[in-house]
Order: sequence, then structure tokens, then C-alpha cells
Amino acid sequence: MYTVRAGKFRRYHQEGLKQLFDLPTIFKNIRDFFFVIIGLLQSYILMNKIKPDLVFSRGGYVSVPVCIAAKLNSVKYITHDSDPIPSLTNKIIGKWASLHLVSAPKDTYPYKKDKIIVTGIPVSTNFKPLNLSLRKQYRKEININEKSKMLFIIGGGLGAQSLNRAVIEIMPNLMSEFKDLEVVHIVGKSNEKQNIKDYDKTLTEKQKQRIKIISFTDKVYLYSGAADIVITRAGATNLAEFAIQGVPCIIVPSTFLVAGHQLKNAQILSDNNAAIVIKDKEVDDDPYLLAKEVRNLLNNNSERQRLATEISKFGYPNASKKIAAILIKEAENKK
Repeated sequence: MYTVRAGKFRRYHQEGLKQLFDLPTIFKNIRDFFFVIIGLLQSYILMNKIKPDLVFSRGGYVSVPVCIAAKLNSVKYITHDSDPIPSLTNKIIGKWASLHLVSAPKDTYPYKKDKIIVTGIPVSTNFKPLNLSLRKQYRKEININEKSKMLFIIGGGLGAQSLNRAVIEIMPNLMSEFKDLEVVHIVGKSNEKQNIKDYDKTLTEKQKQRIKIISFTDKVYLYSGAADIVITRAGATNLAEFAIQGVPCIIVPSTFLVAGHQLKNAQILSDNNAAIVIKDKEVDDDPYLLAKEVRNLLNNNSERQRLATEISKFGYPNASKKIAAILIKEAENKK
């Protein structure tokens, strides 16, 4: 294993000019500029030492010095973008890349079209296209009644507290209206205690028996695969996983993350009528907009099926194999 210095340019979506006057951010950005210079020298030396056939960049900031050094040493490199908006790293190094492997339609990206290959995002092989038998198996594993309606809420690995609050507010009404509704809510480790308290205040004892509150799980595929509807943020990997399964999704994208990646992820699905998308601020202002969409889908089997069909068109279950095959081919043709 080798390590090199790298620097990160810190910027925050919707912060505007405010971040230009944030002294800690300014200091870290200046410091990290010199880290990039050091990393470039280290990477140049490493390229001569290990003489790679190919370099693969997933877009992390450490790729900047490595890929520039690769270019200086006439080593080919390939980029991959999980989001429809290229990372700042891939924007910087993209000009000299041999190929760009991407997850969204080609027209989304600023690269030369003849260098773009749509591969999707590598995800766990646990995520498979759903069928009735698999869905039944998943429900049995997580102890959800086969005939119940099921709602799965996930805000990302750390949860999403604003989304959690909205879901907690609307849950008593939904559970009162749908007596057969069972819910699994991934709230995030840092939010678990508070969210349990909030649910305790709003739900009756009988309603509490129909909800599972989980801080974190590495078996998302079980819960999403068993669900009739998934409420989620718009992280690229989660959406890729749910697309492979073909699960109807209600998406509430985060607006704060850098470059608005989640907004674009959600927009592509919305533009193709492949998911229900609600703005974060709208849900914050009126959680019952979210309840309305959940209610509409729970009452409409054909619309759920339509959404499942449309989102599955964005699923790439063989992404890992396709990417590996491309990398091997390019490495073998390095000359």
C-alpha cells in the first residue's frame, strides 16, 4: 500500500459568498493547496517506481495529484462518476482521461461523448431485481407480514434529522388510516435516542408494535426489497441500489451537499417519471405533503408498479463486472 498527500477544496452548496469569509475554511483550503503540491511530487515518484498499466479515479480528491502524475508519466487513467454532476476532481483531471465511466445518461456530462461509457455504480450483489418470491423471502427474514403494506424510510448512513422529524409527525395519521401498515425507519446512530422519544410521544401502544426503529443496518436490501414504498434521500448509491431492485421511491433530496448532487440525482428520475420527488424545504414546511404522496401510492397498486418499472430502467446490476472488464481491456492495451 502506498500513501500520498492530497488536499481538499472545501465548498458548500447554497452557502454562496458566506463561505468566502469563513476563516477556518480559508485556512484549510490554503493549507491543502500545498498538500496537493507535495502529493504531486510523491505521486510522480511512485509512478516511476511501480509503473502501473492504468490508473482508475473514482473522483476523490486524492486522485488529483495521482492522475496528474500519471499524465506526466504517460500512464493512462480512467474516471468514474457516481453522480450526474462530475466531482471537482474529475472536472480537473477529466480533460486527459482515456475514458469516463458514468452512472447517468451521456448527455448529463460535459465530457466528450465518444469517451463516455454508461456503466452504472458498483453496489453489493445483495441488491437484485425483485420478484414475488424474493420479496416474500425478505419479509419472512425481517418478520413483516406478507399481506401488510410496508413503508421503509432511510435518510442515509447517518440519518437525516429533518426528514426524520417529518416522518415522525405524519406517522400517527398514516397508521390510523392504514391499519395494516408496517414501518421500518433507519434513523441514524446520532438520532436514535431522540427519535425513539419522539415516536413514544406520538404513537399509541398498538401503533408502536407496527414500527421498527433502527439506528443502522448493513442489510438495507432486505428492508428495501420487502417494502411497498421507500422514502429516501437522493444519494447516488442508494438510488442505484433501489433502481436495481425496482422499488417505488419517494425522494426528498438534501439541498446542502456540495454542488447539489442530490438535487440532480433526483431530477433525472423525476424528469423520467421514475420516482416521486419532493423538495426538502417543502417537506420541512409541511410534512403532510409527504403524507399525501405516501397515501396516494399505498392506495394505488398500478402507480407503484409503474414507478417500479420506470426506476428499474436506471438499474445496472452488472456494473461491477462491466467496469472491471473495461479496466482490464484498457490495461492490456496500454500502448
